[in-house]
Amino acid sequence: MKRQNISSGTAYEAIAGYSRAVRLGNLVHVSGTTATDGATEVVGIGDSGAQTEFIIKKIEKALQQAGAELSDVVRTRVYLVPGADWEAVAAMHGKYFADIRPANTLLYVQALVGDGYLVEIEAEAVIAGA
Repeated sequence: MKRQNISSGTAYEAIAGYSRAVRLGNLVHVSGTTATDGATEVVGIGDSGAQTEFIIKKIEKALQQAGAELSDVVRTRVYLVPGADWEAVAAMHGKYFADIRPANTLLYVQALVGDGYLVEIEAEAVIAGA
């Protein structure tokens, strides 16, 4: 099977040894994604819903680069910091995944890397017919 690494272009990928996403056959794994525009600008500070929407759109771009769509997502994992509004996160997740209905895990963690992050999401997709 051919492996395709999808890059976001940030220096952190080389430093930490990871890819934005990896496609292997018909499987696409998207790394934990935060509401970061570029390498340092946090989007939606203080707004869990806004961060979630930005993250899902960022995940969608990575999926598209790998030849997949949001409709191919079979699992999401959502990490929240204490104080994050899980209901706003769930509502935004539902906005994009209501018809897709991937398996999902939503949990609180002690902290995420970097100030201002309320939400981090990772996703897995299976491209049908690939």
